[in-house]
Amino acid sequence: MQGSNRIWSVVVSKDGRWTVSGEKGGKVVIWNAATHEKVLEFREHEPNVRAVDISSDSTKLAVAGGGIIKIFSITSGTRLLPPLPHNWAISLKFSPDGSRFATTSPDSDFRIYSTYNGDILFDSGPTRSIDDQVGTPLAWSSDGQQLFVATKGKITSFNVSHLSYSEWSIHETQSLASIASSGRFIACSAGTSVSLWDCVSHKQIGTIMTHNANLNCIALSPTGGYLACGLKGGKITIHSLREVLPPEYFYRRLPLVQVRDEALESWIQDDPTNTELLLSAEITSASSPSHYVLANRALIRARLKHWTLAAEDVKESLRVQPSPIGYIAMAIVLLGQGDRDGALCTFDRAFHDCELHDVRLLLLLKSFLVFESGNQEEAIERVEYLTTRANKDDDEATYLYSQARTSHNVLGAMYMKQGNYARVIQLSERAKSLAPKQEQSLPLKTISLIFGWSFSGLDVIAQQCLSETLYAEGRTREAVEILLNIIKTSDKEILGRKETVDWIADFTKKCATTLEHVGDEAFRSVKHDDTITQYTTALSLCRLFIMQSRARAEKGLWEHALQDANEAVKAGPSYPWGHEAKYVALHGAKRYDAAIDAFKSMLHVIEESHNPAIKQLRKNYISPSETIKAIDPIVRGTLESCPLVVVDVTTGYLCDSTARTRVFKDSSTFKGLVSSMTRELDNERIRQVVASFFGYVMLSHVWQGNEPLFQDVNAVKSVWNLPGTPQNEKLRNFCNETRRLGHNWAWSDTCCIDKATSSVLNQSVTSMYRWYADSAATLVYLADVAHPSKPGDLTRSHWMARAWTLQELLVPQVVLFYDSEWKPYLGNTSPNHKESPEIMQELADAIKIPHGNIVTFLPDDLGVREKLRLASTRNATVKEDVAYSLIGIFKSDIRPQYVEGADALGHLLEEIVARSGEVTVLAWSGESSSYNSCLPASLSVYNQIPYNPPSLEGEEMETCITELRGKLAQQDALSIYNRISFLPAARFATRRLHLPCIVFSVRRLVMHDLHRGNEKLYRAKVSGLGKVEFTTADELPLDKPQKLVFVHPWIRYIRGPSDGVAWGDDLESDTDSDSDLDLDSSGEVGWDEVAPPSPSRAGSTPQIDDYTRALQTIARLRQPFNALLLIQLPNGEYKRVAAENEIVVSGLGTDITSKNIWAKVLEVL
Repeated sequence: MQGSNRIWSVVVSKDGRWTVSGEKGGKVVIWNAATHEKVLEFREHEPNVRAVDISSDSTKLAVAGGGIIKIFSITSGTRLLPPLPHNWAISLKFSPDGSRFATTSPDSDFRIYSTYNGDILFDSGPTRSIDDQVGTPLAWSSDGQQLFVATKGKITSFNVSHLSYSEWSIHETQSLASIASSGRFIACSAGTSVSLWDCVSHKQIGTIMTHNANLNCIALSPTGGYLACGLKGGKITIHSLREVLPPEYFYRRLPLVQVRDEALESWIQDDPTNTELLLSAEITSASSPSHYVLANRALIRARLKHWTLAAEDVKESLRVQPSPIGYIAMAIVLLGQGDRDGALCTFDRAFHDCELHDVRLLLLLKSFLVFESGNQEEAIERVEYLTTRANKDDDEATYLYSQARTSHNVLGAMYMKQGNYARVIQLSERAKSLAPKQEQSLPLKTISLIFGWSFSGLDVIAQQCLSETLYAEGRTREAVEILLNIIKTSDKEILGRKETVDWIADFTKKCATTLEHVGDEAFRSVKHDDTITQYTTALSLCRLFIMQSRARAEKGLWEHALQDANEAVKAGPSYPWGHEAKYVALHGAKRYDAAIDAFKSMLHVIEESHNPAIKQLRKNYISPSETIKAIDPIVRGTLESCPLVVVDVTTGYLCDSTARTRVFKDSSTFKGLVSSMTRELDNERIRQVVASFFGYVMLSHVWQGNEPLFQDVNAVKSVWNLPGTPQNEKLRNFCNETRRLGHNWAWSDTCCIDKATSSVLNQSVTSMYRWYADSAATLVYLADVAHPSKPGDLTRSHWMARAWTLQELLVPQVVLFYDSEWKPYLGNTSPNHKESPEIMQELADAIKIPHGNIVTFLPDDLGVREKLRLASTRNATVKEDVAYSLIGIFKSDIRPQYVEGADALGHLLEEIVARSGEVTVLAWSGESSSYNSCLPASLSVYNQIPYNPPSLEGEEMETCITELRGKLAQQDALSIYNRISFLPAARFATRRLHLPCIVFSVRRLVMHDLHRGNEKLYRAKVSGLGKVEFTTADELPLDKPQKLVFVHPWIRYIRGPSDGVAWGDDLESDTDSDSDLDLDSSGEVGWDEVAPPSPSRAGSTPQIDDYTRALQTIARLRQPFNALLLIQLPNGEYKRVAAENEIVVSGLGTDITSKNIWAKVLEVL
């Protein structure tokens, strides 16, 4: 079972069916304890569910968190009570009978609530004695009469009956405490140790158990024989308490009887043979058996009618120690051997060795002996007398209620054996009214063990017998009335017993058949009143079947519930409720087709009914066709964002959206979804179910030769039919792993793209980024990483060098890495390797970005230059893929054309500049692209770190401004500033780059030497920059240096952080200069007309004066920068001269005038 990243609380139901976890984020999850499947999940508390508990009958769930307590049905998740406020409740526990539950809180100590109505039965008040701790500070006694509350340094015992309490100090007073109770003793943990305490005397027993770490929590096994301790650091220790405590603490203590749990359970289950074996083993293992165990075996052997052996045991028991149970056992043996008088005389000796509070029980037990001896009337008279005394006595109320109830039950059992069922029913009702609902009283358990009588469900058994008697007498209507009363008033536990369920089903069917037959006879005899009476009773039985069907459905007994529903339909075919019960049972059994048909039948019955009240019910329901109509557009919308074709991992078929829709509509998921919506549409749930069903897993890998293509799979119909090549096995392993992870669909770029169809190929290439982003998971197969993998193997893999795998790493939310044997990388079995700090740090160190950008990548998280750097070390077999693999990362709109070759990269870089005006893509050195000379031929150039000028801020900037103020007049400074500010953004048009820049003309050019190979070293004298040295393979015109210019394209840097336009007194433009930058023979430079500022810039308000802003811009021009070298072509355009290394120039000198700062937009081919 995989919960969230933090489980605050967990509990297992006593019947072993359910496990419930309370988790971070306010989530409660109900699990099937046997299959580990998630049954139900809901969010009811924020931020966390601090405590959960399940009632002893395994039907109710209590949840605490966020200062609220809520009670739910564990099978349906329906809330049974309004929210109950209890600030900072951190722990809760149901009482053993489930009628109450207790909570603790740091604010208000502890409370006791009624499970039935939520009333607060007790509130200890705001003592602030409970700590906000890990563990369980609550425990109940086995009879539910005491609540134990652990606080720092002490345990408080609260008596529920008397509303009184006592407390005692524990072994450790400085640490938080947790407790667990067996009913006989309490285990208490505090700090690093655990102490044990007697529940009655409150004295410490046994030895203190010490650990090497602090304890978070403790738990006892059902018998109390073992103690589990949860330590900080995740370690769990198990202690055998039988080695620490005396044996009597593991006996179940009943009035007059002491017996170990295992033997007691066998005894209660009425398995005398096994019980004898268990007791014999206990006697054999003991050096001196106790008188209790000898007497117990004597009683069991008497039950088996082994009178001689029983007599030997009881004699030895009385020799070891005379006791009431010994004399009782001797009396039963004597009675079994035919000595009635000796039995009664021996029994009387039990009164001499008993405690005073056992006298009444002994009087009851003697009545049983008298009854068993044949004097039934005398026995009943004795019990009647004891019952009267119990009702009148004024001793302690709690004891008397129990005693009176016991007497009434005993009397009822005796009348049952006499066949006086009406009297039994009367006595049972009286017994119920005498004491609150609880488990069978302890005296009755003792009587059951000694004499083998059953007191459970006496009223139901009596009513069953009376019903059968009335039916046999032909009084079917009266029998049905009693049957309905059984259903209405009996305890759910009794109604849930198989024998009760079977009897009700059989008897109901028998009565229904009889009533229908009698009604038909009356109708034929024109006895209409009798007809109505019989049919009305039959209709009551229809309701009975429905009620029983619902009860069985609540317990998950779907087939039994269906049987009852079918009987209800037979009994009342014109009523919708039987059909509805049938639908519920079929839906619960996951027979969705039949469930939908049953629901349609119910709607048909409603629509065709002549009863207006029934017709009105139609508005409460929606039809399956309405649900399907709501599901269809959600399916279409979901598939629109999914890959065009995927592999069905079950069949191995390639499926387009139409095929997937067909698979969905044939699935139990779809049918269950349609079947589940009967009253209102839940579009959010529909979206969740549809998204989960169509969730797909993507494969990321390196191609290895002859991979299986689209046509290959289609030819053999299924990936499972492909030949056994390594490439095909890779695909099959991928599909198997996808299926193991619980997903239906797998996508691989090998076989899921029909590359022979250009439109499909192009759409797939442009959609791939979104497909990976929306995938349920991406599985990365590292074919060159051997098993077992080691740290560093991932980043050394060829997978890290492939172009497409960059987005396959960054974009998915869930990524899992596998080695060559399809084993998780580094043995990490977590559900998402992006949550593994070790793996993410390995990747972050390799590609040099924060691991947070790998875990949750968005295209805008990284700048253009950083994304180009990430791509610069990767390669692709197909030239175009170098660019197309970056379409999503750059949010590009370019359309793939697998005929453009290397121009694809230029196409991508052109669009980056055109969309953003970003010119950092021009900062490179190496070979120019044929697409445009300002763009590189390869992405590898972006692995170089471009030159960045030193920072010019603070005092250094102030020094420069002060120097410039003395050399440059305000009018000249503003003129220069406005020319730069008015430059537009860079743009591309038909492969031509329109580049805004500051232009510096070359006055003189000399080739100095051959540098390396065909590289030549040049030295140039440049206006405003002085001497510049660079290398290039190009042949430059030494005789026409004026054809060359160096340009400063980093306009955003020059403008500074504000990058806005300042307004001054001088808005001088250069329209009086030449209309084009034209390097003529004189070397003079002309100007394009400067464009007017945009309204948005005109409206900006500078925070510093215009002159200072202009001087700041000019100061940045004086910084060193990475210059581009351009050569003018005959038609006036320019072409970039590719340099071997970046050309870093020193910036403008100190001789600055408005005449030698030329801002220009050049057209570069």
